[in-house]
Amino acid sequence: MYKRFYNLSRNPFEITPDPSFLFPTRKHNEALAALYYGVRRRKGCVVVTGEVGTGKTLLVRCLLQVLSRANIAYAYVFNPRLSATEFLQYIAGDFRLPTAGKSKSDLLLDLSSFVIARHQKRLTTVLIVDEAHHLSGDLLEEVRLLTNLETAQEKLLQILLVGQQELEETLDSVSLRQLKQRIALRAHLGALDLDETRGYIYCRLQLAGLPQPSALFPMETVFEIHRQSRGLPRLINTLCENALIHGYAKQSAAIDPEIIDEIAADFRLNVVHPAKETMRDGQTAEVEKAAKSLLDLYAHLRNEQDRDASLRMIVGGGARKQ
Repeated sequence: MYKRFYNLSRNPFEITPDPSFLFPTRKHNEALAALYYGVRRRKGCVVVTGEVGTGKTLLVRCLLQVLSRANIAYAYVFNPRLSATEFLQYIAGDFRLPTAGKSKSDLLLDLSSFVIARHQKRLTTVLIVDEAHHLSGDLLEEVRLLTNLETAQEKLLQILLVGQQELEETLDSVSLRQLKQRIALRAHLGALDLDETRGYIYCRLQLAGLPQPSALFPMETVFEIHRQSRGLPRLINTLCENALIHGYAKQSAAIDPEIIDEIAADFRLNVVHPAKETMRDGQTAEVEKAAKSLLDLYAHLRNEQDRDASLRMIVGGGARKQ
């Protein structure tokens, strides 16, 4: 609709994770390097975390393109809300192994044989779990046990866990300390700063065929996009895509900040619900103990107050009788 009006060869701000639109910030380069290095050097377990909309899945898609060309077999789990058996069935199925009627022990034996056979041919095998913050404690324990597939020199199965920063909090739990100690590499994706936001927008517009993107999105508009999106690439895409639609409707040659402000209001981007703070078991016990102490103190003060009132009534009554 707006492509012809703005002389674009394709939509520059689709929210789908298209590897051809990767904008390599320093953090994205570090995260992609950690994933690739961990696989190629057979480091075992690699964890990449980041806030919602920072481009984690896009990095995974970029990595998958590389793996597909390098004769590296991978299983890609994008919905890990599964039971332990379903999780293993999914992995085996993605490796093109038969799963019908297989028990959990059968699946583990098949996976082990598959990974060992590939290792003997000097081939690499990878398990990628996207949205890994949804993994239950039981599934994370299954992941840990899969890391036991190893020789004296290297890991036979490379495991990549990619998820929101809640994954870090889960891995910090005492029950998962064994898995946490087996993580060889970590990377974290944050929001883009103002310069990165400008580069991100202009890079996408240039890839879509616009030689001078600053004429369409002047710097004051970029500043408003960064402010409203908080530097999150997915929100940047949403704002820019809708800005182009609004601009086309108004036949505007350039996108002004007021358009961005209007779109942000429509999408309620200024409405941010504070995260609920969770307390650990020890903290909860301390709070309950403190609350009980306060209630006991309150009851004691009430008793003292009632006793003083009764005493005043007795003394006052005696004085009136005299």
